[in-house]
Amino acid sequence: MAKILVVDDAKFMRMTLSNILVKANHEVIGEADNGIKAVELYQELKPDLVTMDITMPEKSGIEAVKEIKEQFPNAKIIMCSAMGQQKMVVEAIEAGAKDFIVKPFDEGRVLDAIKRVLS
Repeated sequence: MAKILVVDDAKFMRMTLSNILVKANHEVIGEADNGIKAVELYQELKPDLVTMDITMPEKSGIEAVKEIKEQFPNAKIIMCSAMGQQKMVVEAIEAGAKDFIVKPFDEGRVLDAIKRVLS
């Protein structure tokens, strides 16, 4: 069971992802709706894993990944992107994200990515 921080500016997406995670016996220890909160919550909660949306207000997911990875080089972050954001996904991986999942979320794909990144 992993402690997971879910970051997405859309409440519906956070709920959808949280439901998938909880059903698979993971614990959602926090939620953030922008990159600034994501960094603050990471520092405070030190989760095992973060699911990070790319496009968010105030600070993008990519900026948040860079900031988290600077402070916590071992942070495990999976990016969440909408279709057609391939260029941004590449940027996110270069910034230190370990994997990515595409919206709308496919339960199997989400859990596979989490298993891969945590193992």
